[in-house]
Amino acid sequence: MTPVIETRALSKRYGSHAALHDLDLVVDPGTVFGLVGPNGAGKTTTLRLLLDIIRPSAGTVRVLGSDPRTGGAALRRRIGFVPGELRLDGRTSGRALLAHLAEISGPVAPGTIEALAERLGLDLGRPVRTLSKGNKQKIGLVQAFMHRPPLLVLDEPTSGLDPLVQREFLTMVREARDAGQTVLLSSHVLSEIQQSADEVVVLAQGRIVARGSVESLRSASVRRLRAVIVDASADTLRAALEGVPAATDVAVTTSPSAGAVHVAATVRGEVDAVVRALMAGRLLDLTVEEPDLEESILDLYSRSETDR
Repeated sequence: MTPVIETRALSKRYGSHAALHDLDLVVDPGTVFGLVGPNGAGKTTTLRLLLDIIRPSAGTVRVLGSDPRTGGAALRRRIGFVPGELRLDGRTSGRALLAHLAEISGPVAPGTIEALAERLGLDLGRPVRTLSKGNKQKIGLVQAFMHRPPLLVLDEPTSGLDPLVQREFLTMVREARDAGQTVLLSSHVLSEIQQSADEVVVLAQGRIVARGSVESLRSASVRRLRAVIVDASADTLRAALEGVPAATDVAVTTSPSAGAVHVAATVRGEVDAVVRALMAGRLLDLTVEEPDLEESILDLYSRSETDR
C-alpha cells in the first residue's frame, strides 16, 4: 500500500532557527492523521512543506506519489486545503466565490456546494467581506471538501466555529475517511483529534516527541489509581509499591474503623505491575482514572522539555 504522504528527514531552517528537525511521517490511505502541538511546534511548517508553499532545507517528501515541487497544478487539484490563517475579502458573494474556486479545483458535483453550506449553516448569498471569521472559515471548509479530493490537509480547521458546527465538521471528516479519502488534521484543539484521528503525531519544538493511536498515547501517560485493600498492613503495601517504578506519589492510609488500607498513586504507563503489588492483600475496590488526550500530551511535552 503506497502512502498518501511520506517524508524522510524533512527539515526546515530559517537562518540559525530550525523550525523542523528530521521529520519522518507515513500517512496511509483512508485514515485520519492528527498532527498535534502548541503554537511554534512546527505543524504549519510541515503542512506548507507538503503543499510546496515553502521548500525544505533538507529531506524528501512525497504526496499522493509525487514530489510537491514538481507535481504542479495536477497534484494541487487532488488536495483540499484549509490554511491556518484564512483570509477572504471582496464584494462577491460566497456562492460566486465558491463557484469560481470550483472551476480551479476541478469537477464539483451539482448541489454539493449548497449541501455543504446547509450542513455548516453558511449563507451563500452574503458578500464575503461582510462575513464573520467563523463564516469565512465555513467557506474555507466548503472549498476544501466540495471536489472530494483524495487528500484533505486541514490546518486548525475549526477556528472561529461554534460547537455545533465543530460537531458537524467532525462528522464530515469521518464521512470522508469512510469514503476512502485521507485527512491530515493539524490542531491544538485536542478534543477534535481525540474524536476523529486514527493515528497521532505529537510535535514539540519541531521534533516528534510521540506517535501512535489515541489509545496508545493515553496508555503511555499518567493515570490516577485508587484502591481499597484488606488483609495487608499499610507498611506491607507501601513496601510492595516501592519496588514498582511505574508508581509515584504513593499515599497509603489506614481506616481503623473499616479495617482497610486506602492506596492512592500516580501511574505512568501500564498498571499491571501496580495491581500485582496491591495483591499483597485482598482487593476490595480499584479505580483507575483514564487520562484524556490533553493530559497525555501535556505530560509528553513536559517530558520532552526535561530531556533537553
